[in-house]
Amino acid sequence: MTRRKASEALDRTLRDITGMETQFGGKVMILRGDFRQVILVVPYGTKAQTIDACIVKSSLWNEIQVIRLKHNMRAQQDPNFAEFLLRVGDGNESFVEDDMIRILDSLIILWHGDESIGELIGFVFPRLEENAFNISYMVDRAIITPRNEDVDKLNEVVLNSFPGEQHI
Repeated sequence: MTRRKASEALDRTLRDITGMETQFGGKVMILRGDFRQVILVVPYGTKAQTIDACIVKSSLWNEIQVIRLKHNMRAQQDPNFAEFLLRVGDGNESFVEDDMIRILDSLIILWHGDESIGELIGFVFPRLEENAFNISYMVDRAIITPRNEDVDKLNEVVLNSFPGEQHI
């Protein structure tokens, strides 16, 4: 999602260009995003600064019509996981402590050092060597981590699992 100030600047620009004082100069704007998943990153910002940067804090928000999608296409094969995601997103999942929720046991891989990385990759990418060049197989899988150093480590292990010679 974009910062609130970027949306407000676009609104002012379109009003100036069109000469109309209606929101976004009377143009229909389609904004998308999932407030349950995507939050702005304000480098070195506090929680309050991050929230203030979101479009929901803009004067534009009062005029925005929100259309919610109800069916999770990615989790349709796992209804329990889909329900868990909705409970977390709606703030209805019970807290363990300090605003932390308990992750489903089916999503947990116990840490046993570097062998756990292989276990995680094997879980997300079963039969990787057979499917390494299958686009739909690769597109349907992802490992998400908040730290670049973890991304680099996982990428290295996955890329080294691909058959054939590496070309850079």
